Amino acid sequence: MTDDTLRLMAVHAHPDDESSKGAATAARYAAEGVEVLVVTCTGGERGDVLNPHYGPTPAGGIEGMRAVRRVEMAAAAAALGVRQHWLGFVDSGLPEGDPLPPLPEGCFALTPLEEAAAPLVALVREFRPHVMTTYDPSGGYPHPDHVMCHTVSMEAWEAAGHPDRYPDAGAPWHPLKLYYDHGFSLARMRAAHDAILAAGGESPFSDWIDSREAREVPERAVTTRVRCDDYFDRRDAALRAHATQIDPDGWFFAVPRELERQVWPWEEFELAASRVPTTTPEDDLFAGIRGRRA
Repeated sequence: MTDDTLRLMAVHAHPDDESSKGAATAARYAAEGVEVLVVTCTGGERGDVLNPHYGPTPAGGIEGMRAVRRVEMAAAAAALGVRQHWLGFVDSGLPEGDPLPPLPEGCFALTPLEEAAAPLVALVREFRPHVMTTYDPSGGYPHPDHVMCHTVSMEAWEAAGHPDRYPDAGAPWHPLKLYYDHGFSLARMRAAHDAILAAGGESPFSDWIDSREAREVPERAVTTRVRCDDYFDRRDAALRAHATQIDPDGWFFAVPRELERQVWPWEEFELAASRVPTTTPEDDLFAGIRGRRA
């Protein structure tokens, strides 16, 4: 390494994704002196207002929604103590219906790969992260922007260190580790569910667990658990900052925080690729990197 500052880049599809996936981990590392950069691929322009307490949809169509979500994103980044960068692509929306309608022209998911990856490659070379996080090949759920976020992140991971790839995007830089975010694993939901029932409460997760088990949704391997319960309050503040999207009385806040700290004080990740030796399971995204000189 050329200096002693560790750097983490978290690549997400929309504003609010950074607050629901790995947010407490990002806040912990930022508080410990790691440089943390959240990259947001799209402006979330085609997102609906999902918070029933929010009020009317912002005026001005997708431009109005983009402006509101930029303000929300700035507040969320401040709550987490991280930097944030927009890649500048347009939200593809979540197509619904049978058959599914075509995606809108010019959206992120329809952008040619090299055009979509070029600004991320340039940002990797400028910021020089030691660790990157993104989504697994499914996107975590089948939103076209989440799948495209994975594709673009993998392209940047592979290409950023090669001088013959994207030659106008800055000096090459090889990130050392790449992780997939794990948001709501069945193990996490079942632990919360069982703890709520044991405490005499009513679990909001019964139907979710039954549905997931009935569909036999495969669970991806967890290689890394980062303890971050001291930063749940920052995660929650970041979630609430996305007021168009997050219901403050909703599902994200269904587990009493003291109970959550007792039964699930971690966030989970899957080590997808590493250019340094490491041994799993890990408790640190920078395992194998700390103290290294190259």
